[in-house]
Amino acid sequence: MGRFGAIAIRAAIVLWTCERSVWDPTAMQPTKTRADLWMDLGLVAFLIALNVVARLLPHAPGFLPVAASGLFAARVLRIPALALLVPVLGMILSDVALPGEDWRIQAVGFAAIAIPALAGMLTRRWRGVLPVVATMVPCSVLFFLLSNGAVWAFGNLYPRTLEGLTQCYIAALPFLEKTVLGDLFWTAALFGGAWLVQHVPALSRRAL
Repeated sequence: MGRFGAIAIRAAIVLWTCERSVWDPTAMQPTKTRADLWMDLGLVAFLIALNVVARLLPHAPGFLPVAASGLFAARVLRIPALALLVPVLGMILSDVALPGEDWRIQAVGFAAIAIPALAGMLTRRWRGVLPVVATMVPCSVLFFLLSNGAVWAFGNLYPRTLEGLTQCYIAALPFLEKTVLGDLFWTAALFGGAWLVQHVPALSRRAL
């Protein structure tokens, strides 16, 4: 899995460095088009597996790669729409082995966790660290608002009043910081790891 994931990320980052952000099938030969599709699918499979493993293994609350992986995929995949599969399938597959929740809370959670992928598709024309961070942080806050709003609306922990909604958000505030920091950490890890995969071989050759 590690070597396969490194190959997939390296392929995706080569595409990421291209100036053209929209997939143009007329600009490529059919063989190259098929190769790019398989590279995209390989990266998608790797990121989904990462999300499933991360959710099933012990972890700090909110400290997961799911949201960051959606943003990362949307910005590096040759076919950006595939990025939506990364967080949603990661959540669905891992939920099979996790305690169930109200389906309405889960549905809101799936929609909220897909927002970074959508935001990544809309902002992929802007390159650099600042656009990535400026995209990720609002997505983290929006996930906090939507997911906890669903707990208030469809759960039994709080009265369905304005006071109950306020209590719900106040009780969840400690998780907001962890969610934002976790998303930023995994964003840095994915983009930074991809940069290393692309550049370390060249740097090693220069050092010889």
